[in-house]
Amino acid sequence: MYLNCFDEVEFITKELVKVPSVVKTSGEADCAKKIYDYYKELPYFKQNPDQLKMVQTVEDEIERYIVIAHVKGTKGNSNKALILMGHLDTVGVDDFGSLKEYAFDPDRLPEFLKEKKLDEEVLEDIDSGEYMFGRGALDMKSGVAGQMYLTKYFSENPEKLDGHLITLAACDEEDNSHGVLTALKVFRQMKEEGLEFIGCINADYSTPYHKEDENRYIYFGTIGKLLPSFYVTGEEAHVGQAFSSLDPNLLVAELTRLISYNPELCDESQGEVTIPPVSLKQSDFKDKYTVQTALAAYSYYNFFTYSMTPLDVMNKIKAKGEEAFDNVIQYLNNSYKEFCKRAGHIYKELPWQKRVYTWDEFYNELHTIHGDRFKVYMDSFGRELNQENPAMDLREFSVRMVEEAWKWSIDKSPAIIIYFSSTYNARIEMTGSTERERKLMDSVNKSIASVQEYSDKPIVTKMFYPYISDSSFMSMSDSPEDLLYLEKNMPAWGPKYVHNVEDVMAIDVPVVNIGTYGKDGHKMAERVHMKYTFETVPNITYNTIMALLG
Repeated sequence: MYLNCFDEVEFITKELVKVPSVVKTSGEADCAKKIYDYYKELPYFKQNPDQLKMVQTVEDEIERYIVIAHVKGTKGNSNKALILMGHLDTVGVDDFGSLKEYAFDPDRLPEFLKEKKLDEEVLEDIDSGEYMFGRGALDMKSGVAGQMYLTKYFSENPEKLDGHLITLAACDEEDNSHGVLTALKVFRQMKEEGLEFIGCINADYSTPYHKEDENRYIYFGTIGKLLPSFYVTGEEAHVGQAFSSLDPNLLVAELTRLISYNPELCDESQGEVTIPPVSLKQSDFKDKYTVQTALAAYSYYNFFTYSMTPLDVMNKIKAKGEEAFDNVIQYLNNSYKEFCKRAGHIYKELPWQKRVYTWDEFYNELHTIHGDRFKVYMDSFGRELNQENPAMDLREFSVRMVEEAWKWSIDKSPAIIIYFSSTYNARIEMTGSTERERKLMDSVNKSIASVQEYSDKPIVTKMFYPYISDSSFMSMSDSPEDLLYLEKNMPAWGPKYVHNVEDVMAIDVPVVNIGTYGKDGHKMAERVHMKYTFETVPNITYNTIMALLG
């Protein structure tokens, strides 16, 4: 069976894009209400109102919601449940500049984009009529729209299902994942009431890997992400006495040179390779101009994983920290020697010594020196900091914790302290080693084969979804011991952040991303390919649902 769903999915997508739902704004709640109202008007949910929920996120600094629609099949009495998942929030629209007011207007935006000096490919895609433009069109309201259509379809045809279809529209995917973390608690309650979760289909976006790439991609499993971060202290001095200082900005610059875009730091598994790390932030702490070198600086780097554990990542990153420190000491001595030679001064080797800690090592050293007084103080400081500033960015909170601990250090000579400072996005590696994995993979592969004849482009499977997504909260390939190491090296763990392993492992399902396709996600020219996304994707998903629950 092949569903003629293009027009309806297009309509729903356009309606959702028109609702600005930039993450951490009231628009997230507006979009959730839009989705909830769509379901509420369906006859099935009028008859079964308890199977439709709009739930406010827990432990969140702003008011926002998730929407969960539950269709019970009537074909049999199976308790098996399949999750469809997508996110309703988008990134911001500052990149649209003067076109910000049209960012959420798919009808008018293309004509205004034509007036910009954009890549020729963008102009060709506008003229082709094959793409819908607008913030969120690709990432990923069209994916949510396809799942809304399928939920409606099965609510009208529950006799086709032997089991339960659970559809989630989550907020806050683009920041700290409060949406999916709240959903896990709802799913866990459903499980306690008798449901057996067998898999999860996410509908997040995909793009070509290069301009000649015409494949459409389905992804099993998902990439993981960590955010190794560096707090770097130096030795300050007046710039007129520069060689009596060690500028922490120089150390951070060397860290960035050694880490950013370095293919040595790629992870590899099942023949696939992650994008290398890249810098997401580097700064010192000076808030105004002075002629004194900085006291401290910090930086953090995106780090994708397929097979590496948090310990593996820390070992690689710490080695780069040590290499950077050695390089800077050598560079400074060579520069100072050359300066002394030219200026007629007597050269004496500079006093700097390499000092590189993990957060766990630094914390334990201070605990050894100061006893439980240090631990009690840091616990109290963290709780009060979070209570006073609940909306503080997790990365900023983390560096504040390290900065406060540094005040307890007896040795104030230059040092690097390495820690993790962001939400843990678990890697999920699917190998077909469990029955649930094999059934999901087989069902998807058969579905692709049945739909391929309707697609003018090859549909290809890969083993890791290459972007951060809420799929990472459906299971995890790291062990509890791996998570314990992460906890010990995450300054925010406890007062600000905890990865609820119990909720994740209570669901613990294999994942596949059958998602939207387009170009320029998170950019002004974000656009979704309509035929593939509005027609092919829902049909692949439909056939997968039927194979698992039909």
